Amino acid sequence: MNPFIEELTWRGLVHNIMPGTEEQLSKEMTSGYVGFDPTADSLHVGSLVPIFLLVHLQRHGHRPIALVGGATGFIGDPTGKAAERSLLDEETLDKYVAGIKGQLARFLDFDSNNGNSAILVNNYDWMKEFSFIDFARTVGKHITVNYMMSKDSVKNRLSAESNVGMSFTEFTYQLIQGYDFVHLYRELGAKLQMGGSDQWGNITTGTELIRRMDGGEGFAFTCPLTTKADGTKFGKSEGGENIWLDKNRTSPYKFYQFWLNQADADAEKYIKIYTFLDKETIDELIERHRQEPHLRELQRKLATEITILVHGVDELRKAEKASQVLFGKSTSEDLKELDADTFLSVFEGVPQGTIDKADIDAGLDIVAALAEKSGFLKSNSEARRELTANSISVNKEKVTEEFVLTADNLIADKYVLLQKGKKNYFILIVE
Repeated sequence: MNPFIEELTWRGLVHNIMPGTEEQLSKEMTSGYVGFDPTADSLHVGSLVPIFLLVHLQRHGHRPIALVGGATGFIGDPTGKAAERSLLDEETLDKYVAGIKGQLARFLDFDSNNGNSAILVNNYDWMKEFSFIDFARTVGKHITVNYMMSKDSVKNRLSAESNVGMSFTEFTYQLIQGYDFVHLYRELGAKLQMGGSDQWGNITTGTELIRRMDGGEGFAFTCPLTTKADGTKFGKSEGGENIWLDKNRTSPYKFYQFWLNQADADAEKYIKIYTFLDKETIDELIERHRQEPHLRELQRKLATEITILVHGVDELRKAEKASQVLFGKSTSEDLKELDADTFLSVFEGVPQGTIDKADIDAGLDIVAALAEKSGFLKSNSEARRELTANSISVNKEKVTEEFVLTADNLIADKYVLLQKGKKNYFILIVE
Protein backbone atom coordinates (compact mmCIF):
# COMPACT_ATOMS: atom_id res chain seq x y z
CA MET A 1 0.00 0.00 0.00
CA ASN A 2 1.20 3.52 -0.75
CA PRO A 3 2.63 5.08 2.48
CA PHE A 4 0.39 8.16 2.24
CA ILE A 5 -2.76 6.07 1.82
CA GLU A 6 -1.55 3.61 4.46
CA GLU A 7 -1.20 6.36 7.05
CA LEU A 8 -4.56 7.89 6.23
CA THR A 9 -6.17 4.45 6.45
CA TRP A 10 -5.09 3.76 10.05
CA ARG A 11 -6.07 7.30 10.96
CA GLY A 12 -9.61 6.63 9.69
CA LEU A 13 -9.36 9.16 6.87
CA VAL A 14 -10.15 6.98 3.86
CA HIS A 15 -13.59 6.84 2.27
CA ASN A 16 -13.35 6.64 -1.53
CA ILE A 17 -10.28 6.29 -3.75
CA MET A 18 -10.46 6.43 -7.52
CA PRO A 19 -8.73 3.44 -9.17
CA GLY A 20 -5.14 4.24 -10.06
CA THR A 21 -4.70 6.87 -7.33
CA GLU A 22 -2.31 4.79 -5.22
CA GLU A 23 -0.26 3.91 -8.29
CA GLN A 24 0.02 7.59 -9.21
CA LEU A 25 1.15 8.52 -5.69
CA SER A 26 3.74 5.75 -5.72
CA LYS A 27 5.05 6.64 -9.18
CA GLU A 28 6.10 10.28 -8.64
CA MET A 29 5.74 13.41 -6.57
CA THR A 30 2.11 14.31 -7.14
CA SER A 31 0.45 17.70 -6.88
CA GLY A 32 -2.90 17.44 -5.13
CA TYR A 33 -5.38 20.07 -4.06
CA VAL A 34 -8.28 20.77 -1.74
CA GLY A 35 -10.78 23.58 -2.20
CA PHE A 36 -12.04 25.85 0.58
CA ASP A 37 -15.14 27.95 -0.01
CA PRO A 38 -14.95 31.34 1.75
CA THR A 39 -18.25 31.41 3.64
CA ALA A 40 -16.68 33.51 6.45
CA ASP A 41 -13.40 35.27 7.18
CA SER A 42 -12.29 32.22 9.16
CA LEU A 43 -12.33 28.48 8.75
CA HIS A 44 -13.81 26.38 11.56
CA VAL A 45 -12.96 22.95 12.97
CA GLY A 46 -15.02 21.34 10.21
CA SER A 47 -12.30 22.50 7.80
CA LEU A 48 -9.47 20.86 9.73
CA VAL A 49 -9.69 17.44 8.07
CA PRO A 50 -9.19 18.84 4.53
CA ILE A 51 -6.28 20.91 5.87
CA PHE A 52 -4.77 17.81 7.49
CA LEU A 53 -5.09 15.93 4.18
CA LEU A 54 -2.88 18.58 2.54
CA VAL A 55 -0.37 18.48 5.41
CA HIS A 56 -0.12 14.68 5.26
CA LEU A 57 0.29 14.90 1.48
CA GLN A 58 3.21 17.30 1.90
CA ARG A 59 4.78 15.24 4.69
CA HIS A 60 4.81 12.26 2.34
CA GLY A 61 6.78 14.19 -0.27
CA HIS A 62 3.98 15.40 -2.51
CA ARG A 63 3.01 18.98 -3.36
CA PRO A 64 -0.12 20.44 -1.71
CA ILE A 65 -2.24 23.09 -3.40
CA ALA A 66 -4.79 24.97 -1.30
CA LEU A 67 -7.50 26.53 -3.45
CA VAL A 68 -9.57 29.33 -1.98
CA GLY A 69 -12.81 29.60 -3.91
CA GLY A 70 -13.03 33.29 -4.69
CA ALA A 71 -15.15 32.45 -7.75
CA THR A 72 -17.16 29.49 -6.44
CA GLY A 73 -17.74 31.48 -3.25
CA PHE A 74 -19.88 33.86 -5.28
CA ILE A 75 -22.25 30.96 -5.96
CA GLY A 76 -22.11 28.64 -2.93
CA ASP A 77 -21.77 24.87 -2.97
CA PRO A 78 -25.25 23.25 -2.98
CA THR A 79 -23.85 20.00 -1.55
CA GLY A 80 -25.69 19.10 1.65
CA LYS A 81 -27.70 22.33 1.59
CA ALA A 82 -31.48 22.33 1.80
CA ALA A 83 -31.73 25.83 0.37
CA GLU A 84 -29.64 28.27 -1.62
CA ARG A 85 -27.23 30.48 0.29
CA SER A 86 -27.30 34.26 0.13
CA LEU A 87 -24.87 35.55 -2.48
CA LEU A 88 -21.83 37.48 -1.23
CA ASP A 89 -20.66 40.83 -2.57
CA GLU A 90 -17.09 41.24 -3.82
CA GLU A 91 -15.82 43.31 -0.88
CA THR A 92 -17.06 40.75 1.67
CA LEU A 93 -15.68 37.87 -0.36
CA ASP A 94 -12.24 39.52 -0.58
CA LYS A 95 -12.20 39.86 3.20
CA TYR A 96 -13.16 36.21 3.64
CA VAL A 97 -10.51 35.00 1.18
CA ALA A 98 -7.78 37.02 2.92
CA GLY A 99 -8.71 35.59 6.32
CA ILE A 100 -8.64 32.00 5.09
CA LYS A 101 -5.30 32.45 3.31
CA GLY A 102 -3.70 33.57 6.55
CA GLN A 103 -4.99 30.53 8.43
CA LEU A 104 -3.85 28.01 5.82
CA ALA A 105 -0.33 29.46 6.03
CA ARG A 106 -0.11 28.22 9.65
CA PHE A 107 -0.30 24.60 8.56
CA LEU A 108 1.46 24.28 5.22
CA ASP A 109 5.13 24.79 4.35
CA PHE A 110 5.32 27.33 1.54
CA ASP A 111 9.13 27.35 1.53
CA SER A 112 10.02 23.67 1.52
CA ASN A 113 13.59 22.63 0.72
CA ASN A 114 12.31 19.36 -0.76
CA GLY A 115 10.85 20.83 -3.94
CA ASN A 116 7.27 20.37 -2.76
CA SER A 117 6.45 23.81 -1.38
CA ALA A 118 2.75 24.39 -0.86
CA ILE A 119 0.91 26.66 -3.30
CA LEU A 120 -2.06 28.89 -2.54
CA VAL A 121 -4.41 29.78 -5.39
CA ASN A 122 -7.70 31.61 -5.82
CA ASN A 123 -10.00 30.39 -8.59
CA TYR A 124 -11.31 33.92 -9.09
CA ASP A 125 -7.97 34.71 -10.73
CA TRP A 126 -8.73 32.48 -13.72
CA MET A 127 -12.53 32.67 -13.70
CA LYS A 128 -12.97 36.47 -13.59
CA GLU A 129 -12.20 36.99 -17.30
CA PHE A 130 -14.18 33.93 -18.45
CA SER A 131 -17.29 35.13 -20.31
CA PHE A 132 -20.46 33.10 -20.00
CA ILE A 133 -20.42 32.27 -23.70
CA ASP A 134 -16.80 31.13 -23.57
CA PHE A 135 -17.47 28.97 -20.52
CA ALA A 136 -20.56 27.42 -22.11
CA ARG A 137 -18.64 26.63 -25.32
CA THR A 138 -15.33 25.60 -23.75
CA VAL A 139 -16.50 23.65 -20.73
CA GLY A 140 -20.26 23.15 -20.82
CA LYS A 141 -20.33 21.18 -24.07
CA HIS A 142 -18.19 18.40 -22.55
CA ILE A 143 -20.62 17.45 -19.76
CA THR A 144 -24.21 16.36 -20.38
CA VAL A 145 -27.14 17.48 -18.27
CA ASN A 146 -27.86 13.80 -17.60
CA TYR A 147 -24.37 13.43 -16.09
CA MET A 148 -24.82 16.48 -13.88
CA MET A 149 -28.31 15.38 -12.79
CA SER A 150 -26.92 12.05 -11.59
CA LYS A 151 -24.92 13.74 -8.80
CA ASP A 152 -26.36 13.49 -5.29
CA SER A 153 -25.99 17.23 -4.68
CA VAL A 154 -28.41 17.80 -7.57
CA LYS A 155 -30.69 14.79 -7.10
CA ASN A 156 -31.34 15.57 -3.43
CA ARG A 157 -32.46 19.11 -4.24
CA LEU A 158 -34.68 18.01 -7.10
CA SER A 159 -36.25 15.06 -5.29
CA ALA A 160 -39.92 14.83 -4.45
CA GLU A 161 -39.08 15.47 -0.78
CA SER A 162 -37.53 18.86 -1.59
CA ASN A 163 -39.81 21.82 -2.27
CA VAL A 164 -36.92 24.23 -2.80
CA GLY A 165 -35.49 23.16 -6.12
CA MET A 166 -32.20 24.45 -7.49
CA SER A 167 -31.35 27.62 -9.36
CA PHE A 168 -29.29 27.55 -12.53
CA THR A 169 -26.58 29.40 -10.58
CA GLU A 170 -26.16 26.52 -8.15
CA PHE A 171 -26.50 23.97 -10.94
CA THR A 172 -23.36 25.38 -12.55
CA TYR A 173 -21.30 24.96 -9.35
CA GLN A 174 -20.05 21.47 -10.15
CA LEU A 175 -18.98 22.61 -13.63
CA ILE A 176 -16.93 25.48 -12.19
CA GLN A 177 -15.36 23.23 -9.56
CA GLY A 178 -14.69 20.67 -12.26
CA TYR A 179 -12.99 23.28 -14.43
CA ASP A 180 -10.79 24.28 -11.46
CA PHE A 181 -9.31 20.79 -11.64
CA VAL A 182 -8.73 21.19 -15.39
CA HIS A 183 -7.00 24.55 -14.86
CA LEU A 184 -4.74 23.26 -12.07
CA TYR A 185 -3.99 20.13 -14.12
CA ARG A 186 -2.85 22.30 -17.03
CA GLU A 187 -1.06 25.08 -15.15
CA LEU A 188 0.38 23.34 -12.08
CA GLY A 189 0.33 19.69 -13.05
CA ALA A 190 -2.25 18.82 -10.38
CA LYS A 191 -3.40 15.23 -10.77
CA LEU A 192 -5.23 14.68 -7.49
CA GLN A 193 -8.18 16.36 -5.82
CA MET A 194 -9.14 15.53 -2.24
CA GLY A 195 -12.09 16.43 -0.05
CA GLY A 196 -14.88 15.17 2.18
CA SER A 197 -17.04 12.26 1.08
CA ASP A 198 -19.86 14.66 0.18
CA GLN A 199 -17.58 16.18 -2.49
CA TRP A 200 -17.14 12.97 -4.49
CA GLY A 201 -19.63 14.02 -7.17
CA ASN A 202 -18.04 17.44 -7.73
CA ILE A 203 -14.52 15.98 -7.71
CA THR A 204 -15.29 13.27 -10.26
CA THR A 205 -16.82 15.88 -12.55
CA GLY A 206 -13.32 17.38 -12.59
CA THR A 207 -11.66 14.09 -13.49
CA GLU A 208 -14.22 13.59 -16.24
CA LEU A 209 -13.54 17.06 -17.68
CA ILE A 210 -9.78 16.37 -17.68
CA ARG A 211 -10.44 13.17 -19.63
CA ARG A 212 -12.82 14.75 -22.12
CA MET A 213 -11.11 18.12 -22.61
CA ASP A 214 -7.43 17.11 -22.48
CA GLY A 215 -7.41 13.34 -22.85
CA GLY A 216 -5.62 13.31 -19.49
CA GLU A 217 -6.14 11.47 -16.22
CA GLY A 218 -7.04 12.98 -12.87
CA PHE A 219 -7.43 11.13 -9.60
CA ALA A 220 -9.70 11.52 -6.60
CA PHE A 221 -9.62 10.74 -2.93
CA THR A 222 -12.20 11.49 -0.24
CA CYS A 223 -12.32 11.10 3.53
CA PRO A 224 -15.33 10.39 5.77
CA LEU A 225 -17.24 13.31 7.25
CA THR A 226 -16.45 13.63 10.96
CA THR A 227 -19.23 12.40 13.23
CA LYS A 228 -19.78 12.14 16.98
CA ALA A 229 -20.59 8.90 18.77
CA ASP A 230 -23.82 10.31 20.23
CA GLY A 231 -25.09 11.38 16.83
CA THR A 232 -24.85 15.14 17.46
CA LYS A 233 -23.08 17.39 14.98
CA PHE A 234 -19.32 17.66 15.27
CA GLY A 235 -17.77 21.13 15.37
CA LYS A 236 -20.40 22.86 17.48
CA SER A 237 -20.19 23.99 21.08
CA GLU A 238 -22.79 22.83 23.59
CA GLY A 239 -24.61 26.06 22.85
CA GLY A 240 -24.69 25.25 19.13
CA GLU A 241 -22.03 27.76 18.08
CA ASN A 242 -19.35 27.04 15.48
CA ILE A 243 -15.84 26.47 16.83
CA TRP A 244 -13.72 28.77 14.67
CA LEU A 245 -9.96 28.78 14.02
CA ASP A 246 -9.83 32.56 14.42
CA LYS A 247 -9.22 33.43 18.08
CA ASN A 248 -11.32 36.57 17.70
CA ARG A 249 -14.33 34.39 16.91
CA THR A 250 -13.58 31.48 19.27
CA SER A 251 -11.09 32.18 22.05
CA PRO A 252 -8.15 29.75 22.44
CA TYR A 253 -9.58 28.88 25.87
CA LYS A 254 -12.94 27.88 24.36
CA PHE A 255 -11.15 26.07 21.55
CA TYR A 256 -9.08 24.12 24.09
CA GLN A 257 -12.15 23.30 26.17
CA PHE A 258 -14.02 22.04 23.08
CA TRP A 259 -11.45 19.29 22.59
CA LEU A 260 -11.00 18.66 26.31
CA ASN A 261 -14.73 17.94 26.67
CA GLN A 262 -14.94 15.26 23.98
CA ALA A 263 -16.43 11.91 25.00
CA ASP A 264 -14.07 8.95 25.44
CA ALA A 265 -15.20 7.18 22.26
CA ASP A 266 -14.81 10.36 20.21
CA ALA A 267 -11.40 11.18 21.73
CA GLU A 268 -10.07 7.78 20.61
CA LYS A 269 -11.11 8.59 17.04
CA TYR A 270 -10.14 12.27 17.03
CA ILE A 271 -6.62 11.75 18.42
CA LYS A 272 -5.83 9.91 15.16
CA ILE A 273 -7.50 12.47 12.91
CA TYR A 274 -6.53 15.79 14.50
CA THR A 275 -2.94 15.21 15.60
CA PHE A 276 0.28 14.12 13.91
CA LEU A 277 1.26 11.75 16.71
CA ASP A 278 2.53 8.41 15.37
CA LYS A 279 0.57 5.17 15.64
CA GLU A 280 2.65 3.71 18.45
CA THR A 281 2.23 6.82 20.61
CA ILE A 282 -1.51 6.96 19.97
CA ASP A 283 -2.01 3.25 20.68
CA GLU A 284 -0.19 3.67 24.02
CA LEU A 285 -2.29 6.73 24.89
CA ILE A 286 -5.52 4.90 24.11
CA GLU A 287 -4.49 1.88 26.18
CA ARG A 288 -3.56 4.03 29.21
CA HIS A 289 -6.80 5.94 28.82
CA ARG A 290 -8.84 2.74 28.81
CA GLN A 291 -7.12 1.68 32.04
CA GLU A 292 -7.73 5.02 33.77
CA PRO A 293 -10.39 6.95 31.84
CA HIS A 294 -11.08 9.28 34.78
CA LEU A 295 -7.68 10.94 34.22
CA ARG A 296 -8.83 12.02 30.73
CA GLU A 297 -5.26 11.80 29.47
CA LEU A 298 -6.47 11.24 25.91
CA GLN A 299 -8.61 14.37 25.88
CA ARG A 300 -5.84 16.47 27.43
CA LYS A 301 -3.31 15.30 24.84
CA LEU A 302 -5.77 15.90 22.00
CA ALA A 303 -6.60 19.39 23.26
CA THR A 304 -2.93 20.21 23.75
CA GLU A 305 -1.77 19.08 20.30
CA ILE A 306 -4.53 20.71 18.26
CA THR A 307 -4.43 23.98 20.24
CA ILE A 308 -0.69 24.29 19.57
CA LEU A 309 -1.26 23.63 15.87
CA VAL A 310 -3.99 26.24 15.53
CA HIS A 311 -2.99 28.89 18.09
CA GLY A 312 0.59 28.21 19.18
CA VAL A 313 2.25 27.32 22.49
CA ASP A 314 1.68 30.70 24.17
CA GLU A 315 -2.08 30.55 23.66
CA LEU A 316 -2.11 26.94 24.87
CA ARG A 317 -0.41 27.96 28.11
CA LYS A 318 -3.02 30.71 28.61
CA ALA A 319 -5.83 28.23 27.96
CA GLU A 320 -4.35 25.73 30.42
CA LYS A 321 -3.94 28.42 33.07
CA ALA A 322 -7.50 29.62 32.45
CA SER A 323 -8.77 26.04 32.90
CA GLN A 324 -6.97 25.80 36.23
CA VAL A 325 -8.54 29.08 37.32
CA LEU A 326 -12.04 27.76 36.77
CA PHE A 327 -11.65 24.08 37.59
CA GLY A 328 -8.55 23.77 39.75
CA LYS A 329 -6.77 25.42 42.62
CA SER A 330 -5.55 28.85 41.64
CA THR A 331 -4.55 32.16 43.21
CA SER A 332 -5.24 35.80 42.51
CA GLU A 333 -1.81 35.94 40.87
CA ASP A 334 -2.89 33.25 38.40
CA LEU A 335 -5.97 35.31 37.55
CA LYS A 336 -3.91 38.45 37.02
CA GLU A 337 -1.82 36.66 34.42
CA LEU A 338 -4.88 36.25 32.18
CA ASP A 339 -5.43 38.81 29.45
CA ALA A 340 -8.84 40.47 29.15
CA ASP A 341 -10.10 38.24 26.32
CA THR A 342 -9.16 35.02 28.08
CA PHE A 343 -10.62 36.19 31.39
CA LEU A 344 -13.95 37.14 29.82
CA SER A 345 -14.00 33.90 27.85
CA VAL A 346 -13.51 31.81 30.99
CA PHE A 347 -16.28 33.63 32.83
CA GLU A 348 -18.64 34.12 29.90
CA GLY A 349 -22.22 34.52 31.04
CA VAL A 350 -21.26 35.54 34.57
CA PRO A 351 -23.32 38.56 35.81
CA GLN A 352 -21.50 41.88 35.63
CA GLY A 353 -21.66 45.28 37.26
CA THR A 354 -19.77 48.52 36.64
CA ILE A 355 -18.07 50.70 39.25
CA ASP A 356 -16.13 53.95 38.97
CA LYS A 357 -12.37 53.78 38.78
CA ALA A 358 -12.28 56.65 41.27
CA ASP A 359 -13.83 54.34 43.89
CA ILE A 360 -11.07 51.78 43.35
CA ASP A 361 -8.34 54.42 43.35
CA ALA A 362 -9.64 55.72 46.68
CA GLY A 363 -10.00 52.22 48.11
CA LEU A 364 -13.42 50.57 48.18
CA ASP A 365 -14.54 48.59 51.23
CA ILE A 366 -15.68 45.07 50.40
CA VAL A 367 -19.18 45.49 51.85
CA ALA A 368 -19.94 48.37 49.49
CA ALA A 369 -18.36 46.47 46.60
CA LEU A 370 -20.58 43.44 47.22
CA ALA A 371 -23.86 45.28 47.68
CA GLU A 372 -24.39 49.01 47.18
CA LYS A 373 -21.86 49.56 44.37
CA SER A 374 -22.42 46.35 42.40
CA GLY A 375 -25.75 44.80 43.31
CA PHE A 376 -24.09 41.35 43.53
CA LEU A 377 -25.66 40.90 46.98
CA LYS A 378 -28.98 42.46 47.96
CA SER A 379 -27.90 44.42 51.02
CA ASN A 380 -25.00 45.41 53.24
CA SER A 381 -26.33 43.11 55.95
CA GLU A 382 -26.27 40.13 53.57
CA ALA A 383 -22.72 41.09 52.56
CA ARG A 384 -21.58 41.17 56.20
CA ARG A 385 -23.33 37.88 56.92
CA GLU A 386 -21.61 36.12 54.01
CA LEU A 387 -18.26 37.65 54.95
CA THR A 388 -18.64 36.42 58.52
CA ALA A 389 -19.46 32.97 57.17
CA ASN A 390 -16.18 33.06 55.23
CA SER A 391 -17.97 32.48 51.91
CA ILE A 392 -16.76 35.54 49.98
CA SER A 393 -13.70 35.51 47.72
CA VAL A 394 -12.07 38.26 45.69
CA ASN A 395 -10.09 36.95 42.73
CA LYS A 396 -10.39 33.39 44.13
CA GLU A 397 -9.02 34.29 47.58
CA LYS A 398 -11.11 34.46 50.76
CA VAL A 399 -11.55 37.92 52.30
CA THR A 400 -12.94 39.38 55.55
CA GLU A 401 -15.04 42.45 56.27
CA GLU A 402 -11.87 44.53 56.68
CA PHE A 403 -10.80 43.95 53.07
CA VAL A 404 -10.45 47.01 50.80
CA LEU A 405 -10.45 46.83 46.98
CA THR A 406 -7.65 48.80 45.29
CA ALA A 407 -6.06 49.02 41.85
CA ASP A 408 -3.71 46.20 42.90
CA ASN A 409 -6.67 43.81 42.73
CA LEU A 410 -7.50 44.52 39.07
CA ILE A 411 -7.30 41.75 36.46
CA ALA A 412 -6.14 43.04 33.07
CA ASP A 413 -6.31 46.56 34.60
CA LYS A 414 -10.10 46.45 34.47
CA TYR A 415 -11.82 43.54 36.24
CA VAL A 416 -12.39 42.12 39.71
CA LEU A 417 -13.84 38.64 40.24
CA LEU A 418 -16.21 38.37 43.19
CA GLN A 419 -17.39 34.99 44.39
CA LYS A 420 -19.91 33.68 46.92
CA GLY A 421 -19.47 30.04 47.78
CA LYS A 422 -18.10 27.72 45.11
CA LYS A 423 -20.10 28.60 41.98
CA ASN A 424 -21.72 32.03 42.43
CA TYR A 425 -19.52 34.47 40.46
CA PHE A 426 -19.80 38.18 39.67
CA ILE A 427 -17.51 40.42 37.61
CA LEU A 428 -16.85 44.02 38.55
CA ILE A 429 -15.93 46.15 35.55
CA VAL A 430 -13.92 49.21 36.53
CA GLU A 431 -14.38 52.19 34.24
